[in-house]
Amino acid sequence: MIVLGIILLIIGFVTGISILWTLGIVLVVIGAVLWIIGAVGHPVGGRKHYW
Repeated sequence: MIVLGIILLIIGFVTGISILWTLGIVLVVIGAVLWIIGAVGHPVGGRKHYW
């Protein structure tokens, strides 16, 4: 999710499409939050680790 967000950020920045930029930021933030929650040991989506 983080990688997809970064790709969308790059494409949005290069092409000037603001919706891709916004979606990229949202995906990066959600991915980072899920990664942190999984890293501290809390179950995410029924799994003990996010990755």
